[in-house]
Amino acid sequence: MTFRPLHDRVVVRRLTAEEKTKGGIIIPDTAKEKPQEGEIVAVGSGARDEAGKLVPLDVKAGDKVLFGKWSGTEVKIDGEELLIMKESDILGVIG
Repeated sequence: MTFRPLHDRVVVRRLTAEEKTKGGIIIPDTAKEKPQEGEIVAVGSGARDEAGKLVPLDVKAGDKVLFGKWSGTEVKIDGEELLIMKESDILGVIG
């Protein structure tokens, strides 16, 4: 991928949703909710503070993260559906 987000934005690839419930019931595509878990694909250089100093991001490419249900903007890059969001939309890093 040749896309690099600007400032404090990150590019996230959604992780696939579970196909079955714990009880073994198969969930059809129409009933699935979009997962709120993803993997960071690319990160921007960071935001600037009041003094103009660059503040690097706390996440890096490869991190698995949780984000809010309505976070980010969906885009299609190289045929792949991705999300672009601000680092502040990320709730936490998994593992």
